[in-house]
Amino acid sequence: MLIYDALKKDHEKVKTLMTELCSLEANDETRRHQLIETIRHELVPHSRAEESVFYNSLRAIDSAKDIVMHGYGEHMEAESLLRALQVADKIDLAWKETARKLKTTLDHHIQEEETKIFSVARQLFTKEEAEMMAEAFEQLKPEVKEEGFLRTTLDMVANLMPPRFAASLRTFTLNPRA
Repeated sequence: MLIYDALKKDHEKVKTLMTELCSLEANDETRRHQLIETIRHELVPHSRAEESVFYNSLRAIDSAKDIVMHGYGEHMEAESLLRALQVADKIDLAWKETARKLKTTLDHHIQEEETKIFSVARQLFTKEEAEMMAEAFEQLKPEVKEEGFLRTTLDMVANLMPPRFAASLRTFTLNPRA
């Protein structure tokens, strides 16, 4: 499997979950809580693994740096909305509006990524490199899934940093990943 196929598979899963969430009735609290938790467990590991494996590989190539940094920004925006959705869900405050904003943000990001970023990556990476990235991506997701809010946030920051600084940040956390 190529990295593009692995990412698209996850994108479709999250889009389906978001569509279901946005179509829920306001009084279906149990299903809403389950969906939001499932979305978090799909989206955050996907984002961290994608950044670590795919984005950081692209970022190392000057011609791809700008487009990848835009992708990082969209990840940060989506996760901010996800965190706001988690809070809104807990207190029953405008969760549907926040869910719709998150869905719109994710749909935009996925469309850009699958067209612009994938197009650039296909020009830069061989099939073998894309296969190795897919394998590394799939191996990293379960590790991230087990991490809490603080750790995944630190990973997001580390992924944005130049590699020599990111390694230092990771050594200061409780459970550094090599």
